Amino acid sequence: MGEPSRQMPRHLVVEGPIGVGKTTLTRRLANTFNYHLFLEAPEVNPFLERFYQNQRQLALQTQLFFLFERVRQMEDIRQSDLFEPVRVADFLIEKDKLFASINLDQDELQLYEKVYSHLVTDVPVPDLVIYLQASVDTLLERIATRGIAAEQQISRQYLQSVVDAYTEFFHRYDNSPLIIVNAETLDFSNGDEDFDALVNFMQTVKHGRHYYNPSASIF
Repeated sequence: MGEPSRQMPRHLVVEGPIGVGKTTLTRRLANTFNYHLFLEAPEVNPFLERFYQNQRQLALQTQLFFLFERVRQMEDIRQSDLFEPVRVADFLIEKDKLFASINLDQDELQLYEKVYSHLVTDVPVPDLVIYLQASVDTLLERIATRGIAAEQQISRQYLQSVVDAYTEFFHRYDNSPLIIVNAETLDFSNGDEDFDALVNFMQTVKHGRHYYNPSASIF
């Protein structure tokens, strides 16, 4: 018998904390495989830069803006089923609640959850989710290197809380096939080796939870 046929998932999501490379990978997948592209575009959130400067004061406004934007994009994804055979996004709308739990106090969180429950319905389920992981030190280094002004306000403590929340979220996540990727040394923006190797691995995953750790084989 020959090797099983391989194909790319029709609905793909790349996730992970800020600085891990999810948008870079998402864009490259879209460009390589002609996916319809859906990006979070945090730069359009008018509260975000001030949130990093004063998290307590701007948390609810920042969070609700992101929620409304992601709901709008979910509707765009549903509509794309009529026109686009494949699509890739750099966010799961379910992870919005992850940031809400970090950033909001109890009263704000109750309000947020009421809004979320009314807005988030019939969420499209990805055929595959790729969760990129890296250490806080690596994330801070990448954030500093890319030099986006608003992001330079992010504290180590806040970023650690985000990393921990992502770890807990994906420990429980089972809505879609999942690849957990050690992205500590991966570079998806320069050259083809890391990108091609991950794509080859992706095409073997049809169900369940999988771990991709290329550095484990390097001695």
